[in-house]
Formats: sequence, structure tokens, C-alpha cells
Amino acid sequence: MTPRIEPFFDATTSTFTYVIYEAPGSRCAIIDSVLDYDPHSGRTATLSADRVARFVRDQGLTVEWLLETHAHADHLSAAPYLRRQLGGRIAIGEGIRRVQGAFKEVFNLEPEFRLDGSQFDHLFQPDEVFHIGALSARALHVPGHTPADMAYQVEEAHVFVGDTLFMPDVGSARCDFPGGSARDLYRSIRRLLTLPEATRLYLCHDYPPAGREARHETTVGEERALNVHVRDGVDEDAFVALRTRRDATLSMPTLILPAIQVNIRAGTLPPAEANGRRYLKIPIDGF
Repeated sequence: MTPRIEPFFDATTSTFTYVIYEAPGSRCAIIDSVLDYDPHSGRTATLSADRVARFVRDQGLTVEWLLETHAHADHLSAAPYLRRQLGGRIAIGEGIRRVQGAFKEVFNLEPEFRLDGSQFDHLFQPDEVFHIGALSARALHVPGHTPADMAYQVEEAHVFVGDTLFMPDVGSARCDFPGGSARDLYRSIRRLLTLPEATRLYLCHDYPPAGREARHETTVGEERALNVHVRDGVDEDAFVALRTRRDATLSMPTLILPAIQVNIRAGTLPPAEANGRRYLKIPIDGF
């Protein structure tokens, strides 16, 4: 069975959201949705998510899953908003509990915040099989960027890789966040690249060099031949050295502070304080 895949690009955060479904009127999954957030004003909006919701309604789809590949540091998740609008279950890898543990102290979250992943509707175990309507899918644990990263393999030949891989001319994701590991990322990538060369890989982000438009899709064969960080012939030690040098030069993502503290809550904003307002925290000298 061949899934239908509709990508949506949020240019502000360079993020791709996907709707995966069998046919009009079927069940579907939404992967890596985006809640618009203005860091200057602290205002949220739902323009990106509303584009996705409009497509789902136009196709007569029923949302079964709202999938997260990991707790993103570059955008806030719109999963709770889409769940209210369309239904579905918010799911992520069970490793999110490690990420929650790493950041609860950083943000000094409320004592009631639980470190068991219960903010999500479902936690995938590594290699867990699930279904999107009639489509068969598998949750692949691909740690490295974070300990909780998942890739979702749909009908064998379609894999949504999150931040594990980028386009061949961009390379791979950073590994210097808490719990990240360049060695783990190398092994996760090589696992993906053992799939058949025609396997289609769908990216969470693209940061194209000048002169190239953003692309959402590549293949195992293209990555093995051309990826500037991890093509065939690059061994683990060489990758770790390259990734470590590069990570040392990178600044923090613009939205990491608001994004992480929201996304470890499954996209739910922090609880309102006594005055009825919600607040995000900025830890001073925390990173």
C-alpha cells in the first residue's frame, strides 16, 4: 500500500509538517506540527496549524495520531491545538522521560510536573508497530540529536526521520543538547542507511545553501552517496570529530528556551499563575 503524503513548510522555523493518509476519507497522522510563536512579543498564533487542519478537513480525513519525532528546540508544537480541532492522540518516543528529567531542573518547573511522559497520550517503545488506518507503521528509536528521537517508518519505503538527517548538502543534526551523543547519532543514521536505497526519507527541516529551494524529501541512496557528514566511507570516529567541531561553533536556536519547556509538556503551555497569565521562563546562564 502506498501512503499519500502532504508536506507543509513553515518558513519561519524551516520546519516541515506532514499529513500521512491512505486516501480521501481515511484515517491520518500529522507529524511535527508547528505553533506560531513571536519571540519579540510572546504571542502565539495558529496560522501554520490551520493550514494543516484545513487540508485534513478538505480531504475528509480523521486524525488518528499527532506524532512528534522529538522534543523540538526550534519550534513549539501545535499538537494540543490540533487535537482540540481534529482529535487524535499525541505520541512520542518513551525516551522523552529522560529529556523531561534533564530540563525540569533547568527551568525549575512546578513540583507537580511529572517525569513519566504522562503529558502525552502514548509513548512508543523502540520498534513498536502501529497503524495509521490501514497503513502499517513502525516507531524507530534513533537517538543522538536527543535521547528521545524517533523516526516513523510507514509501509516500509517511507521514513520520517525528524532531526536525524538533513539534505545531503546540509548533513546531520547537532548533538550538543543535554543527552545528545554524536556516536549515538552516527549509529542511528547508519541504521537508517541500511534500508533499501530507494527508501524515501522525509525531513523535519531543511536549511538550503544559497541558490537552492527548501526540499522535504531525499532517499537512502542519495544520502549514502552524497551526504557531506555521513556518506559511505565516513567512519564513526571521523563523524564524531566533525560533529563535535561543528557543534562548538553553533549558537543556540532562537526558540530553544520557549520551545523545550513547552514541548516536554506535549505542546501544552505552562499552567496559569495567580493572575491568570501563563509565563515562559528564561534561565540566566543556564546554557
